[in-house]
Amino acid sequence: MDLDLVDTLRSTGAVRQFEPGPVADDVLTRVLDVARFAPSGGNRQGWRVIVVKDAAVRAALRDLYLSGWYEYLAMGAAGLVPWAPVTDRHAEAAALAQAPRFAEGGAAAPGFAETLDAAPALLLALADLAALAAVDRDLPRYTLAGGASIYPFVWSLLLAARSEGLGGVMTTMPVRREPEVRALFGIPDTVAVASLVVLGRPVRAPRRLKRAPVSSFTWVDHFGGTPFVTGRR
Repeated sequence: MDLDLVDTLRSTGAVRQFEPGPVADDVLTRVLDVARFAPSGGNRQGWRVIVVKDAAVRAALRDLYLSGWYEYLAMGAAGLVPWAPVTDRHAEAAALAQAPRFAEGGAAAPGFAETLDAAPALLLALADLAALAAVDRDLPRYTLAGGASIYPFVWSLLLAARSEGLGGVMTTMPVRREPEVRALFGIPDTVAVASLVVLGRPVRAPRRLKRAPVSSFTWVDHFGGTPFVTGRR
C-alpha cells in the first residue's frame, strides 16, 4: 500500500479496536523489516522484540497489564497525569486507593485492556541497556535520553504497520510490572521493558488527528518567550 508520508504522519493515531483474526507472520516480518531502519544512538540498534503468541502467556501478560491500567484510570479520573515525574504524590496516593472501583467497572464492561490477550498481534519491545547512550543517566532528575534510541523504532513499527493496512497502539503499561514481565518472558536484568505494541486490522479507517498548534509549544530563543509562529495548522 502506497501512503503519502505527510498524510500518514497526520493520521497515525492510537487504534484499540480491531477486526477479528491474527496478523500473519509474513506481515509482521515485513513490518519489523521496515522498522529496523529506525535511527538509534551510534546505530547500535538496541531494540529487541518478543512476538507473543502463546495463549497462556498472553493471558498472564493481560493480567499484569490490568493492574496498572486501573491505577491509570483512577489517577486520570482524579485530574492527575498518571505517574508524572512532577506531581502531587499525596493526591496520587488518594487516587490510587480508588483503583479497585475501576477494576469492577472493567469486569462489568470489558474493553481493550480486559481483552488484550485476544488482540491480533502483540509485540513486546525491549531495550538492551548496554546499547543506550543515556547522556542524562547521572542527572538528579528522571532519566529520559536513552529512550531516543528505542522509541523511534517503536514509532516506525506503527508507521510500517500502516503500509500493511494495520493500525495499532504503543502502550508502556507493562513497564509498571517489569519484574513480573521479566520472569514471564525470561528477560535478563540488562534488558528493560520499553513498550507493548498491539497491532491488527482497524475497525475504523484512520482519520486526520487534532493537535495543539506549533505556536503553543515552540518559542524563539528562550523558554516561554515569543511564540514561533507558522502558517501551518
